[in-house]
Amino acid sequence: MKIRPLHDRVVVRRKEEEQKTAGGIVLPGAAKEKPNQGEVVAVGEGKQLENGDVRALSVKVGDTVVFGRYADSNTLKVDGEELIIMSEGDIYGVLEG
Repeated sequence: MKIRPLHDRVVVRRKEEEQKTAGGIVLPGAAKEKPNQGEVVAVGEGKQLENGDVRALSVKVGDTVVFGRYADSNTLKVDGEELIIMSEGDIYGVLEG
């Protein structure tokens, strides 16, 4: 199954959760924080402006993005994989390099 987000929406696959802290301590499932980074897997056609024009999104498929901790309120499962649908405005930045 494929998903095509509408307008200024972006579909993100969250990065894998860390199993250990920087000091090497293994975290139990409940103590782990969900990562706030992920890979863009689909983007909408753009944001429609008041004058009717469509502004293209600043992110593209394959970008690694940073988003807010609470941006995952719109999660869904597609082919057994958990994905997040968020507005482009919920993305803080794109990791480069």
